[in-house]
Amino acid sequence: MTTIFEPLTLKTNTTIKNRFVKAALSETLGNKNYQPTEQLISLYQAWANGGTGLLITGNVMVDPNARGEFGNIVIDRNQNFELLKKWAQAGTTNDTKIFMQLNHPGKQSPKTITKQPVAPSAVPMTGSNSFAFNSPRALTHTEIQQIVAKFVDAAVIAQQTGFSGVEIHAAHGYLLNQFLSPHDNQRTDEYGGSLENRMRIVTEIYQGIREEVGNDFPIALKINSSDFRPDGFSEEDSLKVIQKMDQMGIDLIEISGGNYENPKMQGIGKGAFFIDYAKKVKQTIKTPIIVTGGFNTANGMESAIKNDETDFVGLARPLVMVPDLPKQLKWGNFTSVKLNHLTTGSKKLDKKVGSLIGLSFYQQQMLRIAENKKVQPTTNAWGALLFSLKHQGISALMPQRSKE
Repeated sequence: MTTIFEPLTLKTNTTIKNRFVKAALSETLGNKNYQPTEQLISLYQAWANGGTGLLITGNVMVDPNARGEFGNIVIDRNQNFELLKKWAQAGTTNDTKIFMQLNHPGKQSPKTITKQPVAPSAVPMTGSNSFAFNSPRALTHTEIQQIVAKFVDAAVIAQQTGFSGVEIHAAHGYLLNQFLSPHDNQRTDEYGGSLENRMRIVTEIYQGIREEVGNDFPIALKINSSDFRPDGFSEEDSLKVIQKMDQMGIDLIEISGGNYENPKMQGIGKGAFFIDYAKKVKQTIKTPIIVTGGFNTANGMESAIKNDETDFVGLARPLVMVPDLPKQLKWGNFTSVKLNHLTTGSKKLDKKVGSLIGLSFYQQQMLRIAENKKVQPTTNAWGALLFSLKHQGISALMPQRSKE
């Protein structure tokens, strides 16, 4: 039986030393020029020292005019390559691998950042957070080609500056997910309509990157298991995209959009759906998969690998609360991590700022790790709220994600 500490070698001959993956978290530790800061570099050094096999960076944007939130890093030819090299160096210490996650927010760029966002079609955001986003305009054919080129260029820069690989972000409501979704993508050209057309931008990005970086540089894909909306990206569509990318030679597929250990947390059985979906994916492809979402116990993590339900365990918030979790588990000092529910003490206020509180709390803790301070577990949301206001001003109170 496979254990969580066994190495795994990808198609590109890159070996990941164990099955722990730090999934992407939005660190918001970029400076005003969208470059890595010393704190960001120090944070990745701490995670590398903590024993995780693969670190996937948070949202790295491919266009300075299309950012998802305050503090994003942007990769283009105007970047300071020395800072990128330092970031890559920190993330590859202790025989760790670091993949740069490449992203474009599409219409999921808040009013506070973008006056007129772009999207596959001029379909506005819906849901309780839609007020925080301006309506998008549809991309032209030429602009789509330019975005593909920006992803490719960013991947080349990642390779040149010492990153171990890249991950194409096609999940969580960002631009590539918008192209995949029939709700968001109502185009009638070759980028819309059939699933083959809706996934065209993803396959073109992958092919473009592969041509430039060669066959020894890993490329991963992050994709939703489903958008959980009737007219959105379905489980069937997701499986077909994954199978297509597998045939094309992608090195690693990260599946997000569910909760692994606790079905109840997701409501209406999404957790159980997620586990079944991961098993289904594994049976139909050769590419290793990462399942991200809901792992918080040593038993849950180890049994997922032993039972061949996933090849890698994707951890985000647990690795903020316990940055050296793999090391602790190896020495028998880790059994579970408790992720507290934060509250302001007012149900009405919690409803309004709930998503912000969660993001802000973990961003606050990541900064503490970067500054070599201990993480501070709490259920009091006020510290996280004040942290956000201090760092982002009043714009912090505006949602930065869609919430259907």
